[in-house]
Amino acid sequence: MAEKLNETTNKILEERFAKDSIIGLATDVNGFPSVRNIDAFYDDGCFYSITYALSNKIKEIESNPKVAIAGEWFTAHGKGKNLGYIYNKGNLPIAEKLKKAFAAWYDNGHNNYEDKNTIILCIELTDGVLCADGTRYEIDFTK
Repeated sequence: MAEKLNETTNKILEERFAKDSIIGLATDVNGFPSVRNIDAFYDDGCFYSITYALSNKIKEIESNPKVAIAGEWFTAHGKGKNLGYIYNKGNLPIAEKLKKAFAAWYDNGHNNYEDKNTIILCIELTDGVLCADGTRYEIDFTK
C-alpha cells in the first residue's frame, strides 16, 4: 500500500535528485511510448527541466500530460506541465534553483535564455516506487 511522501522518502529523493540528474522521461505518442533522457532537478514532489517549448516532448505532453520517469532506483508516474518562459516572474524561484543545479552547463550556449521558447518543464509526481537501503517504498505524491 502506498504511503504519502514523508520526511524519510523526501530526504532520499533530495539526496539523489536535488542536483543535476539524468532521468528517463516517457511520454505517449498515439498509444506508443517515447522515451528520452533529460537533465532534471527534484524539488518538493516535482522534477524540473529546462527545455524548448517546440520540442517533441513538449508537444507530446501537451497532447497527453501523463508521463513516466525513471532514475536511480526510482520509477514514478506524473503529469507534465509547461510552466512557460524560464524568466517569467512566477518561475523565478525555481529558475534560480535550476541555475545553481545546472551550473556546470547552464551558460555554455546550449540554451538561448532570451528566447521565450526556453521554458521550464515541471513533472508533478503522482505515485512512485523508491528503493533504498534494502527497503521498497511505494509513494503517493498527491496532496
